[in-house]
Amino acid sequence: MKIYDVIQNETGLLDGGLGTKAVLAWKFTGENFNDNTQLIVSESEETIFIRDGIAVATFGSGRYTLNSNNHPFIGKLRNLLSGGVSAFSSRVYFVNIDHKLELLWGTDSPIQLRDPVWGLQTSVQARGSYSVQVTDTKKFLIKLLGTNIQVFDEQQLAGYFRSAFSQHIRGQIARYIRDSGQEILEITSDIELLAEQLHPRLAPLLDEYGVKLVNFYIAAIDIPTDDPNRRVLENSIAEKQAKLQGAQGDKAVMGLLGEDWARQQSATILTELARNPGAGGVASAGAAAGVGLAAGSVFGEMATQMFTRPVQPAGDPMAGNVGRNRTSRFSPAESAAPAASETCPGCGVSVAAGAKFCPECGNRLAPQQVPCSCCGTAIASTAKFCPECGTRNDQGASS
Repeated sequence: MKIYDVIQNETGLLDGGLGTKAVLAWKFTGENFNDNTQLIVSESEETIFIRDGIAVATFGSGRYTLNSNNHPFIGKLRNLLSGGVSAFSSRVYFVNIDHKLELLWGTDSPIQLRDPVWGLQTSVQARGSYSVQVTDTKKFLIKLLGTNIQVFDEQQLAGYFRSAFSQHIRGQIARYIRDSGQEILEITSDIELLAEQLHPRLAPLLDEYGVKLVNFYIAAIDIPTDDPNRRVLENSIAEKQAKLQGAQGDKAVMGLLGEDWARQQSATILTELARNPGAGGVASAGAAAGVGLAAGSVFGEMATQMFTRPVQPAGDPMAGNVGRNRTSRFSPAESAAPAASETCPGCGVSVAAGAKFCPECGNRLAPQQVPCSCCGTAIASTAKFCPECGTRNDQGASS
């Protein structure tokens, strides 16, 4: 039975120089050590002494001389006597506490779901990476590794948590796609947000074993190439992008042309209306303007400019007609009601009704006949009493 004098990490000699970066835990090859054995621990690791399944001591980085004077726990480990030299026995593990830069993960099988937009049953797969750091070496060694393992590397760690990670990742991705209302192929723009939501769900799984989840990344979420609905979804997105680009192009042209474009379109509409024999002339033009107003501000502004009465400039011969029977460009003038008149029996000139003398010849005009308010007999409007019944004529009496 060999008794060792030096304890140090020798993983740099494993697998053709694998080094300590990929190894999370390694058990020293020997278990029996002399008093005054030298223990060498690097800055990126901790060393744990195990006896009967119990972690009896932990050492951080540095160089140590192990004997009962410096470390009283050595006395409890003594069980050998070789050549008069007292020795002790235990298992020694080196645990890497360095920050692991990247561990890869991926869904073990496609996630079956339905596209929220197109309603197609399809599947997605996801992949990415995460980084971890051992924060509690005792918990990590006892709960995760046990005390019989020789080497434990990062790939074994990734494999150990693959099923637990996959369960949470698959469920969260499916819920996110369902609740987002977006097309599956557009979810890739949200993978950073989705990774942030997954981090607090996955961290407790590792923390239970003394491991901290430092970072979690999603590299891609996509539909498998052999999925029959992949082409349908890709075509739908391509069609949507083409329409969007066309709309953006039209908007850019309108922005460059500005009001000239609006006037050109309004002139085109009115020209077509004029050519249409059933258009109804000006009335249809007004209707077209109404359509323009309903369609949007472009035609609305056009209609406003064309159908608003222009302001009369100074010196306009029609300016004095404000308030009179003035005509617009589209409505006929309202004719005044003809005044009541009668004909002079002397010269035949038309004289305003109710005149007592003719303005042309001076002839006295016959008084107008009115009915008596009592018997109805026609009497002169200037008569004070009715010659038939003697009733007073109020109109004649007041004249």
